[in-house]
Amino acid sequence: MGKHRCGWCKGDSLYEAYHDEEWGVPVKNDDLLFEFLVLETFQAGLSWITILKRRENFRKAFDNFDYQKIAKYQEPKILKLLQNEGIIRNKLKVRATVSNAQAYIDVQKEFGTFSEYLWQFVKGVSVKNKVLNYKEAPANTPTSDAISKDLKKRGFKFVGSTIIYAFMQATGLVNDHEIECFRYHEV
Repeated sequence: MGKHRCGWCKGDSLYEAYHDEEWGVPVKNDDLLFEFLVLETFQAGLSWITILKRRENFRKAFDNFDYQKIAKYQEPKILKLLQNEGIIRNKLKVRATVSNAQAYIDVQKEFGTFSEYLWQFVKGVSVKNKVLNYKEAPANTPTSDAISKDLKKRGFKFVGSTIIYAFMQATGLVNDHEIECFRYHEV
């Protein structure tokens, strides 16, 4: 019998690899935090596996998630992205990615790094929840509410509390691995 994993990732090798190697691992690198923010933006209303299957396409389309470049995208580049069948061609989400890159840079200027800004909401330490079954994990929390509200105040788009909570799970601000999952004690 193999390792016990969280119930949400079973049965798909891409999901399992993402779960085993990335999900819930504390991320303090600004480049990677921006990548997750972009992916979570596009995930809104869709399944995470849809985004994972297109992750490399997103990476190519959005200049390897280089927020410095993305912040400077002009209309011709935006229109080109909207024609790219390898990504989710949602006009509002594509435009939000550009404006979020600009807001991201502003946060860095104010706090030194986006990581410093973000991790202050959990006092620099991952919140370790006690999830017995992944279906018990909350969709949002007072912390995701606070981050969402503050990001919106700073001009970010597609950063509702539910999206931000998923972002927190992905980047390890919270550990929502099931208690019986082999990753629970590793991250």
